Amino acid sequence: MFTLATNTLLMSTSARLRGRRVQLERRATASKAVRASLVSLAGLIGGPVTNQAGEEVGRVVDVVARLYGAEPYPPVTGLVVRVGRRHAFLPADTVEKVHSGRVALRTARLDLREYERRPGEVLLARDVLDHQLVDVDGVQVTRAADLYLAPLADRVVLVGVDVSLPTLLRRLGPRRWQSRPTPERVLDWQAMAPFAEHATDGPAQVQLRASRGALHRLRPADLADLLEDLGRAERQQLLHMLEPAAAADALEEMEPAELENLLREAEPEHAARLVEEMEPDEAVDALRDLHEDERERLLVRMPAAEAGHLRRLLAYPEDTAGGAMTTLLVTARREQSVAEVRAVLAAQAEHRTEIDAIAVLDDDGRLVADVALFDLAVAEDATKVADLTGWLAQFGPSATVHPDTRLTEAAEQLVAARVSSLLVVDDEDRPLGRILADDVLDTLLPESGRLHFRRFLQ
Repeated sequence: MFTLATNTLLMSTSARLRGRRVQLERRATASKAVRASLVSLAGLIGGPVTNQAGEEVGRVVDVVARLYGAEPYPPVTGLVVRVGRRHAFLPADTVEKVHSGRVALRTARLDLREYERRPGEVLLARDVLDHQLVDVDGVQVTRAADLYLAPLADRVVLVGVDVSLPTLLRRLGPRRWQSRPTPERVLDWQAMAPFAEHATDGPAQVQLRASRGALHRLRPADLADLLEDLGRAERQQLLHMLEPAAAADALEEMEPAELENLLREAEPEHAARLVEEMEPDEAVDALRDLHEDERERLLVRMPAAEAGHLRRLLAYPEDTAGGAMTTLLVTARREQSVAEVRAVLAAQAEHRTEIDAIAVLDDDGRLVADVALFDLAVAEDATKVADLTGWLAQFGPSATVHPDTRLTEAAEQLVAARVSSLLVVDDEDRPLGRILADDVLDTLLPESGRLHFRRFLQ
């Protein structure tokens, strides 16, 4: 019985290994086929364009592609060819084959009118080659040393980006080297977010949005890193690719100096919208770093209520609890149930990094207790908030500070109370805001940069 089971296991294992080997061989064959069909864009530029008789009719100047469509791999829509002193456009359907370093046409008829760029057209050599790209999978900013084209069904598409140093060296060598693809470090085009609106004299309608979905899957801290690494024009394009709320989350994770530069570079209307979307404490920090006239330029472009709110926070000295607090508070009444409070919390999910406790208020709006989320999480749904605060009263009053409390003193209270935030209250114990532990550290340790706990945890 044991021998039979052993033989069965060995046969099954052998079959799986054979299947795996066949699969690897097929993949290797497919990979060789793909590699053999790759055409280097760098090697194609300047290459000859021949007619049906094999006679040279011009030289490749650039390759036109549609990068912003729904296709995962952008299709080539035509070529810009130098014919004599003219730059003519050849539609993709006039091309018989794109070889390594040359192009063969299927027609002898050419439209010799001077090429004029149309809305939506992207010139791969001029707009993308040697320009910054975002590698969404690797979460890094890179530069395109070469682009690779390949035939797909009845058309030619852009399939990959080469970012390796050897490729740059290849392009500096003899022409016979330039047309040889070296796809050892090729990144799949689907993982790339290109930026090209600033790179040419083309129309402003050229909007590159192919990788918006992939960008939206990145965490705010990752987007912040990308924004800090991109050049001025590219990061403004990246900001425009994102929804304002997502962009604001990324801005909150940036180094202060980088954020200051970004807000100065942006159009005032867009910068104002981004600051408006930020959490109040983060928005105030960003505005403080700007000159007074720059700050006012953004505030006047915000809704009056939001601008007034930020002005009141800016009036507090920077080294006080009022100057570092967020005014985003979740409050509850004693007669509510724990389930009802949890429903209120669920509606504030987008602000989860700013909320670590619930302020329970009496009928006059005065503080009864500051209930940590853990205490709320372990309580029964039907439990009344009054019962929960009554049980917590045995541990003493909630830790609070006043808006004029120095941050050094607030830090000491934070450590003594062993909590991650403190409520800021007025003289009548009415909550004004909350000061978070990371905001205390950001202010007390400016030489270390922004010490966002949220970013560390991510």
